[in-house]
Amino acid sequence: MSEWEVFALRYADRNARVRADSFLFDDDHSAPHPMDYFMWLLRQGERAILVDTGYDEVEATRRDRPILMDPRAALEPFGLMPDAIDTVIVTHLHYDHAGGLHLFPNATLHMQAAEMAYATGPCMCHDTLRMPFTGDHVCEAVKRLYRGRVVFADGDAQIADGVTVHRIGGHSRGLQAVRVRTQAGWLCLASDAAHFYENFEAGKPFPIVADVSEMLDGFATIQRLASSPGLVIPGHDPLVRVRFPAEAGLPETWRLSSGPQS
Repeated sequence: MSEWEVFALRYADRNARVRADSFLFDDDHSAPHPMDYFMWLLRQGERAILVDTGYDEVEATRRDRPILMDPRAALEPFGLMPDAIDTVIVTHLHYDHAGGLHLFPNATLHMQAAEMAYATGPCMCHDTLRMPFTGDHVCEAVKRLYRGRVVFADGDAQIADGVTVHRIGGHSRGLQAVRVRTQAGWLCLASDAAHFYENFEAGKPFPIVADVSEMLDGFATIQRLASSPGLVIPGHDPLVRVRFPAEAGLPETWRLSSGPQS
């Protein structure tokens, strides 16, 4: 059975946040609550799969949310050139996950059909729902579709031996999690199905939500997809950098596939 190496690559952070930005119905809404921004790299021999792309300096300026490094620079220590990336799993089309699609021009995108329909449909008439999306990023996905470089899933799908995707919804209509076979067992890259461990451990919804019921159901799904609760990887939690070992010699990189540190 194929096992993959999995790495979390931190490309940005936001420290001027409070708990009200992370949890609905929280008792301590004004306490500080920082957020990290990750993309994820799957490696198996010479094969590489990128899960999400981060966003670039243009988007950083547009939203006044600086980045620590360009997404392309995050891959350089692995010897990976942007043009050589042929597979990108797009968990959803929010700016911080799909803002770098144009940086990987030869990649085929794997996403849920529901996400494309959501990001290009009537729900985007509402400012609140449109806010996490950027039109340029959505248009890049559409252009990639017309180049024959989008593969849609409708629920569960296999991307490669040992790599599957699963529609969760909730935070965005077509949000998907990624399940990866590793030496530590089945690991679930939850992406924004849970921004933080506390979201799914305490059943607290994140405030940016398209469907609260789906988000709450998704907390159970991402735990079922992993071999153990410690192998559920939330999308934005700084605790990932505490629970998993840093990869020696690689900046802003943590190895997930060996399992959490004891």
